[in-house]
Amino acid sequence: MQLPALAIRNHQFTAVMFLLLVLLGVVSFFTMPRSEDPQFDFSAAVIKVVNPGTIPLDMEKLVVDPLESAINELDDLREIKTSVEDGLAVIRVEFLYGTDPDDKFDDVVAAVAQVRNQLPEGIVDLDIDKISPSDVSILQLALVSETASYLQLKHHAEALEQRIERVAGVKRVDIAALPKLEVQIQVDQRKVNGIGISLDEIHQAVASAAQNLPGGHAHAGERRFTVRTSGDYESLQAIGDTVVRSGSEKGVAGRFIYLRDIADISLTESLPSYRAKFNGRRAVFVSVVQREGSQIFNVMAGINKTLENYRQQRLAEAIEIETVMDQSASVEKQISGFFDNLNQGLILVAVLSVIVLGFKPALVVVTAIPLSIFIAIGWVDLSGFGLQQMSIVGLVIALGLLVDNAIVVVENVARHLRDGDSANEAAIKGSSQVAWAVASGTLTTVLSFLPMLLMQNGSGTFMRAMPVTVVLTLFASLLIALTLTPLIASRLGKAASNTTRAQSKLEAFSDGVYSRWLNRALQHPAKVLSVSFILLFLSLSLFPLIGVSLFPKAEKPMILVNIDMPEGTGFDQTQAMADRVEQIVRQQPLVQHIAQNVGRGNPRIYYNIMPSRQTVNFAQLFVTLERGDLPAVEPVVAELRRQLGTIAGAQIIVKEFLQGPPVVAPVAIRVIGEDLNQIQAVSREVAVIMDRTPGIVGVDNPVGKYKVDLKIDINRDKAAMLGIPLMNIDRTIRTALVGLPMGVYRDDDGEEYDLVLRLSEYPRPELATFDDIQIASATGSLVPLRQIADVKLETSIARFQHYDTERMARITADVLPGYTTEAVTNAVVEQIDQYAWPDGIHYAVGGEQANRKEAFGGMAQALILAVFGIFAVLVLQFRSFVQPLIVFAAIPFALIGALLALFITGYTFSFTAFIGLTSLVGIVVNNSIILVDYANQMRREGMAQLEAIAASARTRFVPIVLTTLTTIGGLLPLTLSGSSMWSPMGWAIIGGLLVSTLLTLIVVPVLYHYLGRMPQQD
Repeated sequence: MQLPALAIRNHQFTAVMFLLLVLLGVVSFFTMPRSEDPQFDFSAAVIKVVNPGTIPLDMEKLVVDPLESAINELDDLREIKTSVEDGLAVIRVEFLYGTDPDDKFDDVVAAVAQVRNQLPEGIVDLDIDKISPSDVSILQLALVSETASYLQLKHHAEALEQRIERVAGVKRVDIAALPKLEVQIQVDQRKVNGIGISLDEIHQAVASAAQNLPGGHAHAGERRFTVRTSGDYESLQAIGDTVVRSGSEKGVAGRFIYLRDIADISLTESLPSYRAKFNGRRAVFVSVVQREGSQIFNVMAGINKTLENYRQQRLAEAIEIETVMDQSASVEKQISGFFDNLNQGLILVAVLSVIVLGFKPALVVVTAIPLSIFIAIGWVDLSGFGLQQMSIVGLVIALGLLVDNAIVVVENVARHLRDGDSANEAAIKGSSQVAWAVASGTLTTVLSFLPMLLMQNGSGTFMRAMPVTVVLTLFASLLIALTLTPLIASRLGKAASNTTRAQSKLEAFSDGVYSRWLNRALQHPAKVLSVSFILLFLSLSLFPLIGVSLFPKAEKPMILVNIDMPEGTGFDQTQAMADRVEQIVRQQPLVQHIAQNVGRGNPRIYYNIMPSRQTVNFAQLFVTLERGDLPAVEPVVAELRRQLGTIAGAQIIVKEFLQGPPVVAPVAIRVIGEDLNQIQAVSREVAVIMDRTPGIVGVDNPVGKYKVDLKIDINRDKAAMLGIPLMNIDRTIRTALVGLPMGVYRDDDGEEYDLVLRLSEYPRPELATFDDIQIASATGSLVPLRQIADVKLETSIARFQHYDTERMARITADVLPGYTTEAVTNAVVEQIDQYAWPDGIHYAVGGEQANRKEAFGGMAQALILAVFGIFAVLVLQFRSFVQPLIVFAAIPFALIGALLALFITGYTFSFTAFIGLTSLVGIVVNNSIILVDYANQMRREGMAQLEAIAASARTRFVPIVLTTLTTIGGLLPLTLSGSSMWSPMGWAIIGGLLVSTLLTLIVVPVLYHYLGRMPQQD
C-alpha cells in the first residue's frame, strides 16, 4: 500500500488536511446538539377521541371499530394498541422501523379523515398527534399561588408561553392543569318549572342568539357595503338580555321573559377534571419542548433570561415561578460524567503507551487519540447525531480501539529503525508492511458494528448513534494511522528506536516464558484444543446463572407514583387521596420536590414515558429526588411501596424510570379474545398468579375492574304518546347533569369561552337532579322525567384494550431489585401455561421479554451478518478459505471471558453486554489477523511453516499485548463507574479481551500449524 509513502512525501498537504478536519471537529463540538438521551425518531401516532358520557362498549362500536378498520388498511403497520374507557378512546399506531415518520403520520391523518363522518356528532375532541421520543419537555415550570385566581394564572401562563416560544431553539410551550373557564348559565329549575319553560326551550333561545351568521354585502350605487348582523354576544349582560319567551304565559302577559330572570350568568371554572399542585401548593404547569437540532444549553440560557425579565417586569407578588424539572442540569452532569470517563481512559492509554513504547513513540500514538476523536465528532455532527450518552459511549469504546492501528504502525517502524533503516525508510517500510493488516483489521472491526445500523427495531434505533460514532472514529484512526502516524514517526528519527524497560521485559517474556509455552503447545496441539473447548463448554454452562435482561433502570433522580381510585370515584375523593399519599412520600429524606397531578398524568418529561390516563379517578405524583444512583433510590422505592401498600381504597404503584425504547412495564401479559366477560375473568386469575410470583410488585389489571352506571330506561311508548323526541330527553338530561354547550362568548381580549347551560341547584351532578328534570311535550306542557323513564343501576366493564384490533386485557407489573425480568416472566408463563384457558381466549407475552426477543433477534442477525462480512474481507485478504477460519478461532474464546466476567461481577447478559460481545468479534479478530498476516509474510520470504508462526507470535507478542492493554485502559473508567447500563458492556469486552488474547497467542499458532496452508499468490 502506497498511502503512507504518499503522505510522507506530501507532508504539507497531509498536515493541512488534518488541520481542517480537526477544526471542523472543534467547531462541531461546541455547536452540535446536546441532550440527555438519544434523539431518535420513528413512525408512530396517537389518536385521542373524547365523547363524554359514552360507555366503553359504545365507544368501541361507534368510535374505535371504524377508526381501527381504516388504519388497519395502511401499509407497513407494526402494531395498533387501543385503550377504551368511559368517554375516552386512545389509539396508538406504530409502523415498521425505517419508514418515514412524516409520510406515515400523513397516512394516519388521511385514514381518520375518511371515516370522520361515520363517528358520532357528540365528539368534543379528536386529536391526532405524532409521537416522537425527542418531543420531551426540557423544562417544566410551575406557576404557584394560593390566592391568585385561575384567570390570573391563565393570563401569566399564556404571557410566559408567548415570550418563551420566541426564544431560539424552542419548538413549543404547553400549559397544563389550567381549568377550563366557561360562561355558565345556571338555570333556577323550580322557577322555570313554575313558569312552564323547558331546558330545551332555553337552549334553543341562547343557541340561536349566539349564532354569528355574516349578513353578506349590499350595493348602493357604486358603493359596496358589508352587512353586519347580530354578531356575537358582547358582554355577560348581553347574554342575560336574551329573550327566552314573549307574549302571554301564565300570569306574565305583556312582558318578555329574559334569561337573567330565570338564570345566573357568570364566567367561572368548569367541573374539575385536572388540577395540579407543586409541593402542596396550587399550581399551573408550563412545559417547554426543545426544537430538534438545537443546543440545550443555549436554549436554556435564553429561557432563563426571559424568565428573569418576566419576574422583574410582569409577575404579580402573589404568584411564584418554580422549577419542577430542568433537563439541562441532568444533561450537563451526564455528559460531564461520560467525558470524565473519556479523559480518564485517555490518560490510562497514554500512560500505558509511555511505559511500554517510550515517550516519543508514545507521543505518536497518543496524538492519534484527540485527533481521531475531534475528526469523528465533526463527522458525527455531519451525520445528524448530537452529543448524548450513546454517541459519547461510542467514543469511549473507540478510545481503546483507535490506538491499536497507531501502536502496530509505530512498533513496526521502531523495529525497522533498530534494524538500521533510516527514519524515512523505516517509516515507509514499517507502515507499508502492516498497512493491509491494519486496514483489514479496522474493516473487520467496523463490520462488527455496521450491522447494528441495519437493525430495524426499537433497540436498534435507540442505540444507533453508538455504532455510528464507533465506525466514524475507527475510520478516522485508520486515516491517521496510514498517513499522519508514519509522517510523525519519520520526523522522530532514531529516537523512536529506543527500547523501554517495560518493552524489554515484555520482549524477554516473549522470548523466554511465552516461547516455551508456545513450543509446548505446538508439540501437543490436541491437548491445547481439547482444553480450550472444555473451557468454552464450561463458560456456556454459566449462562443460565448469569441471566438475561434488556435495558436496566435509568438511574434518574425521579420516580412516579400512580394512584388509581375505584371506578366511579369523584374528583374530590381522588384529590384527598393524592394529598394523603403526598404527605407520606414527603417524609422520605431524599425527596426534593413533588408535582401532584389529579385527573391526568404529569406532562411528558422522559423520552419513553407518555402521559398517563385522563380520568377523574386517577392521580400521579412526579417526585424528584436529591440523587439518582440506584443504591440510594431503590431503598426509597421499596419503603414507599411498603407504606403505600397498606392504604385501603386505592391501587398505588411506585414506578422507576427505565432505559431503552418505550415499554408499558417490565412484565406484561396480554389476555386476548372476543368475549369481554371471559377476558375479564381470566385477566383477574392471571393477575392473582402474577401477584403471588416472587419478585413481582405493582400488579395492575385495568380490565379487571367493574363500574356501576345509572341506566335511564326510557318508556318509548309513553314518550311517543306525549310527542317527546328521544333526542330532547337525552339533551335535557345532559344539560341538567354536566351542562350543554350552546355557543361561544368572546370577551374584549378575544378570548373565547363556551356558553354552558346548567342547573343552579346542584354545584355538581347529583342523583337528586333527576327528580327536578322536566321535559316539554308536544303540547308545550312540562312532563317530569320520572313519568316517562326509570333510573336503574347497571354494572358494566370499566375499560378494556385492543391489540391489533382484537379485544384484550393487559396485566402489567414491575420487578423488585435482586430479580431479573427474564426469570420472573418465565415463572409467570410457567404458571399460566398450567391454567385451564377457556375456548377462544389465549395469551401473549409483552413487556420487556417481547422487546428483548425482538432486540436480541436483531442483534443475532447483526452478529451473523458481521461474521459473514468479516469472513469475506479475510478471504479477500488471505486469498484462502482456511486461514480466515484460523483467525475466527479467537471469537469463541472471547465468549469465554465475557461470560466469566459477567458471572463474577454479577451483571446480567443485557442488551449492552450483547453489544460488547458483538464489538469483541471485530476487536479480537484483529490480533489474529496481525499474527497470521506476519506469518504469511515470513513464509513468502522462505521460512518454514512452524518456524514462521512461532516467529510471528514472538514478534507480534508486544503489539498484541499493548493493544489489548490500551483497549482495556480506555474502557476501564466507564466500566468501573458502576453504571447499570454500561458496566456490563465494559466487563464483557474486558473479560473477552483478556481471555481471547491469552488463548489467541496459543491456540491460533496451533491451528495455523494444523491448517495454515499457504494461499496461492498472483
